[in-house]
Amino acid sequence: MKKISYLGMVLAAFGITNANASYDDAKFMREVGRGLDILSAESNAPAMAPVAPGELGAEVYEVAGSVSDNDTQMFIPTDMYMRIGAGLNLGFATDYAKFGDVEYESSGSYTTQIGLGWNLSSYVRTEVDFQNSVFKFSDLENRAATYNTFGGMLYFDFARRYVLTGDVTYRRTFVPYIGVGAAVGMYEFQGSDGANGVVIAAPRAVLGMNVMLTDLFGIDVAYQYQMMIGDGFGWNVRSGGVDNISNIMASIRMNF
Repeated sequence: MKKISYLGMVLAAFGITNANASYDDAKFMREVGRGLDILSAESNAPAMAPVAPGELGAEVYEVAGSVSDNDTQMFIPTDMYMRIGAGLNLGFATDYAKFGDVEYESSGSYTTQIGLGWNLSSYVRTEVDFQNSVFKFSDLENRAATYNTFGGMLYFDFARRYVLTGDVTYRRTFVPYIGVGAAVGMYEFQGSDGANGVVIAAPRAVLGMNVMLTDLFGIDVAYQYQMMIGDGFGWNVRSGGVDNISNIMASIRMNF
C-alpha cells in the first residue's frame, strides 16, 4: 500500500511539472504576442513603455521606450550611390594653353560630372564617371576647348562611414577621403590648328571631404588633379605632351 502511495505521488508530481511547463510556454507566447500588439498600436505613445500582461511579458518589454529616439541614430549601410556635380578650374594650378609662342591662362573654365559608385566596405569604394570640361582663356577671344572623358576611381575614406556599436549602426557626418584613378576620352581646341584627339588622364587624383546631410544625401567638396596625356594643350603645338589640370569640385552624393 505504501509503495502504491509513493508511486501515485511521483506520477502526480510528474504530471504537474509537465502541465506547468506546457502552461508556461503557452503563456509566454501569448504574453510576447500581446506585447508586440501593444507596442505596435502605441508606438507613438509617450512616457512609459507599454507593458505586456504577466510577469514574463513585463521582463521582455521592461526596457521598451526607455531610450529616446533622439538619443540613437540608426543607419542601414547602402551598396551604391550616384554623384552629380560641377567644378571650377583653377587657372593658377593649370598649365597655360599655347598659341604659337604665346601662353594663355585658363579663365572662366568649368567641369560637370556624373558618376555611379559602389561601396566595397566601410573604408573603400569605387566609382565610374563621365566628365565634360569647357576651357576658356584670358585675353584670347573666340577660342575655347572641350574635354569629354570616362573614368574610373578607387576611393579610400580616412574614417569609417558607418560604425557598429552593439546592435546599433550609426553613420559619420564628416568623412575625409582620397582617390586615385584614370580616364580616357576626346578633346578639341576649337579653331584652326587646334590640338584635338584622344586624351588619357593618368593619374587622376582627388582629395576631398564628404558631409552627410541625411542617411541618403550628402555633399562632396574635393580638389581634383589630372595629368592629361594628349596632342598638346592649345593651338599650333607639337604633337604629344603632358599637361596638368586642377579643379575644385562640388557634388551631391545620393546613396541607395
